[in-house]
Parts: sequence; C-alpha cells; structure tokens
Amino acid sequence: MGFMLLEGRKERFVSRFAFVGVMGGALASAIFWMGRGVDPPVALILSQMPAFLMVIALERLVPFQSTWNQSRGDLGVDIRHGLTISIMAALADPLLTALGVVVAVAILGGHTLGLWPSDWPLIAQLALALVIGELGQYWVHRLEHEVDFMWRFHALHHSAPRLYWLNAARFHPLDILLNNFVALVPLAFLGAGEGVLALWALFAAVHGIFQHSNIPTRLGPLNWIFSMAELHRWHHSRLVEESNRNYGQNLIIWDVVFGTRFLPSDREPPLDIGLHGLSAYPMTYWAQQSAPLHWREIREDSAKMLPPRKDRV
Repeated sequence: MGFMLLEGRKERFVSRFAFVGVMGGALASAIFWMGRGVDPPVALILSQMPAFLMVIALERLVPFQSTWNQSRGDLGVDIRHGLTISIMAALADPLLTALGVVVAVAILGGHTLGLWPSDWPLIAQLALALVIGELGQYWVHRLEHEVDFMWRFHALHHSAPRLYWLNAARFHPLDILLNNFVALVPLAFLGAGEGVLALWALFAAVHGIFQHSNIPTRLGPLNWIFSMAELHRWHHSRLVEESNRNYGQNLIIWDVVFGTRFLPSDREPPLDIGLHGLSAYPMTYWAQQSAPLHWREIREDSAKMLPPRKDRV
C-alpha cells in the first residue's frame, strides 16, 4: 500500500512539474552560459543534452503507457531520422538565419528591419519569438494536413506506431526545412539576435521531445499556452477529425485563435496511433525518405488493402 502511494505521488509530481522544471532549467542554463561569453550554439548544446537525458530517464521511471517503451521495430528507423534531423539543424538553421538577414538587407537596403526589441530581457525576447515564429509554423503544419502534395512529406511523422521522445525527430528533411524557414527567416528579418534564435532553437528542441514523450504530463491551464503532450497525442489519432487539430509546434495559441484546439475532457487520447487510410505506407528509413516520390503507388496499394464495403454484393 505504501509503495503504491509513493508511486502515485511520484507520478503526480512528474506530471505537474517535469516539463516546467526541465524546460526552465535548460533555458536558465543557456542564458547563464551566454552571459559568461559562451557562443550561443555551444550554450544551446550544453543545455539541451541534459534536458534530453532527463526526459529519456523519466520515460523509463514514470511512463504514461508502459507498452510505448517497447520498440515495435521502429527504434532503428527513428535513430536514423534523429541523425538526419540533427545534421539538418546543424547545417540549415544558421543558413536560414543568414537568409533572413540577406532578404532583409536586399529589401531594406543594407540593414534588417530593426524592429526587434533587443533591449528586452532574453526570456521576454524568447516569448515574442515563439509567438511570431509559431504563426508561420501553424499554417504550414495545417496545410500539410489539408493539401495532399504537402501531406506526402508530413505523413512520415504520423507513421509512428507509438509516442516516445525520439518521435520528435521522425520528420522528412524537407518538412523540417520548411517549418524552420517560416520561423527563423521572419525572426532574422525583424532583427532578432543570435542569442534569441539559439534560445528559440533550444525551446523548440526540448518542447518537441516533451510533446512526443511517454511521460504522464498534466499541465492544466498551461495547456492553453503550450502545445504539449496532452494535446499532441490527439494530433496523432487515426481519426482525421481528431488528428487535424492541435497544429501548434511549440504554442497552442494560434490553434485557439483559429479554432483548431482540441482537448476533450470526457475521454483519454487513443493509444493506437498512426496513419489513417495509408496501410501501405513504408516503415523503413530509406523507403520513408523516398515515399513522396511514390505517393500515387502508396495510395493505390493502400486502397487495395481496405476491407470491402458492406453495401457491395
């Protein structure tokens, strides 16, 4: 009885405070290191890795769903996706930031727009960066679900048979590139500094693994601000009317504004997640990378696998 009580208290503590504690610690660490003169990209790495390790440990100690801690033949695939996205981030994010500056200089004749409030505290600048960057990401994500040509790239992310921290990297490279483009280029265009962009990248990385984590997160009122696991599990439902909701990458505020926030209180999110109507979608790394090129075949093969309609003789 005492053991069960202790386990219950541990789960409640983790569910309520893990996200706030780990995210707060990571941001405080990055601000500390940058304040000591450490380059922002290095400060990001120094702060990101302990946060990742904490989430991985919490999934094992206090899982939301114990069966999601068991590989379904997807671990190796997700590791490959993780390596791909890590390389993409290391190479593309600085280029996208530079592109934002170049675009601004070309349009404005020698300088960025200069509207960024650089005199604000870094944490306040981060909050503004999240709100602005999220708007473009919201619409890209929503269009990826509503436009078939874009869905062929984003479907890879929804092919995950379970949710755990490494699913945050299960993306097609072009999907990641587009999402980062619509966030980073406008921020750089407005004149956001390297420190702010590093904090944005850190927040996005830590939030992403929490968003997909197998941890019983319960944020209460904060679910009106952050697009966390309680909301995102519905986004991975096999039912389109549930999965075509909660598009926020980091924040849920634009879902609130545009009416796509979804968090029913009368039931728990589905444990059987995945793609709807795409039974033939490949589950190996290289086949997933090339899936957009074979989209018609995937759709046709999936249609053949559907059970016959009952109204047919």
